[in-house]
Amino acid sequence: MSYTDFGHKPHPEKQQIRERVWKNLQQAGVDRFPGAWGRIPNFVGAENAAELAADTDVFREARVIKANPDSPQKRLRYLALRRGKVIYMAVPRLRSLKCFVKLDPYAIPEYLFSKAATIKGAFAYGETVGPWEMKKVDLVIAGSVAVNRKGQRIGKGGGYSDLEFAIARHYGLIGEDTPVLTTVHPIQILEQDFPWEPHDIPVDLIVTPDEIIETDTTLPKPSGIYRDKLTDKQLEQIPILKHILNLA
Repeated sequence: MSYTDFGHKPHPEKQQIRERVWKNLQQAGVDRFPGAWGRIPNFVGAENAAELAADTDVFREARVIKANPDSPQKRLRYLALRRGKVIYMAVPRLRSLKCFVKLDPYAIPEYLFSKAATIKGAFAYGETVGPWEMKKVDLVIAGSVAVNRKGQRIGKGGGYSDLEFAIARHYGLIGEDTPVLTTVHPIQILEQDFPWEPHDIPVDLIVTPDEIIETDTTLPKPSGIYRDKLTDKQLEQIPILKHILNLA
């Protein structure tokens, strides 16, 4: 199975899990704008989960954070800026050679932190950078559709989070010991094993509005870019992959 679902049918079991979680969030009335279906779902209590996550040692000690751009983690990105942490967010669909946006809290007025923590605001107040220009990452914040207590995670199916991680790993920005944290609603924590592949990213910490779960996962983190998992469409449309693989 490739990094991404486009050009391929989604992994059927993963897709069933996604759809069940999205449906359960909707039925419980805990999904929020812009909706659960097809997304990293925003959820009631996301801000509380962010506040709890910000109290973890890995967050407090981090100076540089790679973060996803999705709505439920907006508060956590804001708190990172408030606490003087540099944030890297990926350019949507990795469509530029300089495929990350750097948010430097010392270069952005404090009253704009909330706006800068959104994907639109990141482009307005941040700086696009290539991975060769980035600092080493101390913490990865990931969005999730579903997780389990073994540290397995399922995203929304586009494969971009896995690619971002792989690119950062290729450039030595992320290591095997770099912690990965996600915030979710309790409904998103499932008591089952997920289909798992080498390019999937395990999580070390799961934070809900009421609980911090240390997974103590034994799953290895992706070691870099797995060339055999890339589709022709990805190689055609993602400049940084062409650059890394000398296909430009």
